[in-house]
Amino acid sequence: MYAFLTGPMLWLSLLIFVIGLAWRVVRYIKGLDWKLERVAYGPGMNIGLKGAVTSALQWLVPFATHSWRKQTYFTIAFFFFHLGLVIVPLFLAGHAVILQERFGISWPTLPMCVADVFTVAGIIGGVMMLLRRLALPEVRFITNFCDWFVLCLSLFTLTAGFLARLGAPGYESWLLWHIFAAELILILAPFTKLSHIVLYFMSRGQLGMDFAIKRGGATRGPAFPW
Repeated sequence: MYAFLTGPMLWLSLLIFVIGLAWRVVRYIKGLDWKLERVAYGPGMNIGLKGAVTSALQWLVPFATHSWRKQTYFTIAFFFFHLGLVIVPLFLAGHAVILQERFGISWPTLPMCVADVFTVAGIIGGVMMLLRRLALPEVRFITNFCDWFVLCLSLFTLTAGFLARLGAPGYESWLLWHIFAAELILILAPFTKLSHIVLYFMSRGQLGMDFAIKRGGATRGPAFPW
């Protein structure tokens, strides 16, 4: 089973992930109205691109925008959760070995102790996100079954991987469940809100260009919350 999950199943899930997200980007661009929303005006291209990059980067830094500072609990939960979901999968030594064996790709990895801290932070952040959705009616109201499933699946993936890392009883089962759940996330990403993996940069870039070109954001300094 391990050979299948780290072989054909891994190839299939990555193929769906890459092609599916590329399709979402194309759909996003095609869905923009040429007159109302496409803000990459030729004369203002340089200003617009600067605004796009600034907007995307500011929202990737905890408490760098007014909205992040207004939502302390959510900000902590969000960034903790994404530490575990993004940084650890990319730079965990065990994952790097699989990538090297299957695809011949290699890059620097995190020290194991750092990866453990990020994983625990991700689990804590995931639990905080769950509690927030349960506690706040305005968030619970807009959360459908698919959203709950994706959040729980992500949290399960982190937990199963950490239990396997600790050599918990049933280590092999936890490892297989971890790999399966992670690949299921890759498969579901283009079809769920996980598509924000790429759509975040599309929407933030669009807003940043909009404010920089059409609303004078470029003259308001980096503190302006695009």
